[in-house]
Amino acid sequence: MKLLIVDDSNIIRSRIARIALHPRLRNLSVVGLARNGMEAVDLCRRNSPDVVTMDLTMPEMDGIACIENLMGSNASINILVVSALSDKATAISALKKGARGFLHKPFSDDQLVDALLEVAS
Repeated sequence: MKLLIVDDSNIIRSRIARIALHPRLRNLSVVGLARNGMEAVDLCRRNSPDVVTMDLTMPEMDGIACIENLMGSNASINILVVSALSDKATAISALKKGARGFLHKPFSDDQLVDALLEVAS
């Protein structure tokens, strides 16, 4: 399965990519790193990921708009929102747009592994 990581923080992108190497995620390979929703849409078009980790607060195109865009072109994509926003309305909005899971920052390695396994199944 192919993973696209979308976050405006280089530190978070790198951390998720490192955690994606976890033995429990051996069927997952990172196919792209995007800094914003616009890059994510372009990388999705080129790489057809199965799973996407999605930040919500980003420049150029935020996560909610990006989720809507990605779901419009591939309704079977599995999106895991990974965000510091703890606002329930935002989480519900992301899920209504098609996200399949929500993980709050900060998160542990095990929490991310579990969440990725859940949305990918």
